[in-house]
Amino acid sequence: MPVEGATPYTFTEHYADGETPRRIERALIEEAPVAIEINGLGYAVMMATPADLEDYALGFCLSEKLIASPAEFISADAAEVESGGWMLRVQLAASGAGPLLERARLRLAEGSCGLCGIESLEQVMRPLTPVSARLDIAPQAMFRAAEALGEMQVLGRVTRAAHAAALCQADGTIVLVREDVGRHNALDKLLGAAAHAALAISKHFIVLTARCSFELVQKAVIADCPLLVTISAASTLAVDQARAHGLRLVSLARKDSLLEA
Repeated sequence: MPVEGATPYTFTEHYADGETPRRIERALIEEAPVAIEINGLGYAVMMATPADLEDYALGFCLSEKLIASPAEFISADAAEVESGGWMLRVQLAASGAGPLLERARLRLAEGSCGLCGIESLEQVMRPLTPVSARLDIAPQAMFRAAEALGEMQVLGRVTRAAHAAALCQADGTIVLVREDVGRHNALDKLLGAAAHAALAISKHFIVLTARCSFELVQKAVIADCPLLVTISAASTLAVDQARAHGLRLVSLARKDSLLEA
């Protein structure tokens, strides 16, 4: 059965024991440039899996703080372009024009070597509103969610190359999953899907298959997420930022152990 975001390719499989190579078909995760245009302004080009792009658009705008609430998000239209890749045209309410123009101006200072210029560095390390949400979540709920996530990773099971982000109830029940070739994109898609479904992030926790980086912590803080659980390890800056902003952070979530920062 075809899976959105995956395309079958044919390969020659070789074997260490010298067995005769054979031709096999394997599904690969789709990766494509997605040009994001917001209110007619070219904002960014992201490498992403072209699935659930309307969720991605809303989550991206929320994470970028271009809008304060989903009510300011009007529409998103995704179309594949002949030159390759996708165009994602987003329309925001007029109230988002100021933040949009300011962020677009700062993005002009970003180079391939990283963020350049003191203004851009200040923007990246900008102080965020601390997490206000509080949810009593026992470790057993985290174990339950982390173990259940594998069965819900449709794209991941087919390609073995997808990151996943899951929205979970306090008891560990998973209510939403989104996947992408990029871990940041998977989280943005989840945030957008939750907003479309009118599910408050503050009343849930999030599990990610990825290592926990600074950017993922930032997105979780902006979303007012009370708990972020990652399957892989966290970076130093991720832990520092989580502690500074009141985000409960758990990493290296395994079947029998986890680390709480």
